[in-house]
Amino acid sequence: MNANVAREPVARDMPAAGSTLGPVVSRAPSLPIRRNTALLSGSLAMNSATLQLAAAVASLTLVRVLEIEGLLGLGPAITLASGALAALPAGLLMDRFGRVPVLAGGFAAGVAGCLLAALGSAQGWAFAVLAGLVLVGTANATALLARTAAGDMYPPERRARGIALVLFGSVFGAILGPAVFSPLLAGRELDGGALSTLWLAAAGFMLAGLAIVVAVRPDPKRIAALLEIEDRSAVDRAAVAPLREMLRRPGVIPALVAAQASFAVMVAVMTLTGAVVVDHHHHGAGNVFPIIGAHVIGMFGLIIVVGNLVDRVGRTPALAGGLLLMGASTISLLWITSVAASAVALFGLGLGWNFSFVAATAVLSDATASHERGKLLGFNDLLAGATGAGLALLGGLALTALGVAALAIGGAALVAAPALWILGSDPARGAAAAAAGGP
Repeated sequence: MNANVAREPVARDMPAAGSTLGPVVSRAPSLPIRRNTALLSGSLAMNSATLQLAAAVASLTLVRVLEIEGLLGLGPAITLASGALAALPAGLLMDRFGRVPVLAGGFAAGVAGCLLAALGSAQGWAFAVLAGLVLVGTANATALLARTAAGDMYPPERRARGIALVLFGSVFGAILGPAVFSPLLAGRELDGGALSTLWLAAAGFMLAGLAIVVAVRPDPKRIAALLEIEDRSAVDRAAVAPLREMLRRPGVIPALVAAQASFAVMVAVMTLTGAVVVDHHHHGAGNVFPIIGAHVIGMFGLIIVVGNLVDRVGRTPALAGGLLLMGASTISLLWITSVAASAVALFGLGLGWNFSFVAATAVLSDATASHERGKLLGFNDLLAGATGAGLALLGGLALTALGVAALAIGGAALVAAPALWILGSDPARGAAAAAAGGP
């Protein structure tokens, strides 16, 4: 993607008498939208690499270093819960101060969190490990709100593709993560020293993400206003709608339900994969990273194709179809044991999440104006993170007490049920009408 976008003069019209807006900029291909998209995508590549590490070893860090054998899901639950608590405040801050400052703050928190996790792993300090996981969770949740910026820069008819382009960078993180982390474990036992080395490498990724995201300019929220993606009445409305009003808009509730189900099951299965592969199937710890890498490729590798399909076939088929694919992939854990088969199942889980996540984000973006979009997406991520944290913790308990079957059957049921309900509604029709007529 070419980052060198010509900056032509922007045509300006004077606002109507009495308007509080400055000069209105007509739609012209003069803003660096492609450049900003590429930079945001690059920052998510760095976040994706760190996310893989957190998914693979957050549980193992607590088990190996802190000796909490009975709570396999505690590590991911901490990162997810902290991310959930950070998501809504981050979204509100984005609506007030812009997207870039908040994203930069998230990556800075990620650097600090990885360094604390490294220190705690090396020294066996519980407080440092726990504080590090909290900050890593906060960073990951904030970085995922980069899709808010994508929604700002693209009109409704191309919004799913724009979101997909920003999220596509995560596939490079899926390749880069195993390429860096697996060799660091070669020939080593997964002890505190090895874990410390992994977290130090992750700190480097988050630092690179920080450097990339601060180069995004102008702020995508400003681009949304300049390109007049919303109609004039939406932009003129100074007050942000109350959350309860947003929830009543057509399509919002089904999209939120799909987002919660897909995210919670995805993260529960993903974060417990390390325990399944190492403790239940007795493979080496180094095999975890290629499996997680396949999963992240499923999440993001085909995301541009997925974005185009969501725009073309509609939001509802993508929401329900993605959930059903996740169900089929999760139930397959009942009978697979090899590394290759596990990688295929996790790829399918990621691809199903890909469809439902992009479609849900597009529906929620369609239903909001730029000055309130961060609030609704942040609320969605708050619910998703909290649900995911609870399911990761319960999944860890079920995995310890009942085995892989409990995780597979429970996860499949939790995505199949909302898929059937969504097929009986049409969130896309209502959200499209709201986008056409203003939220």
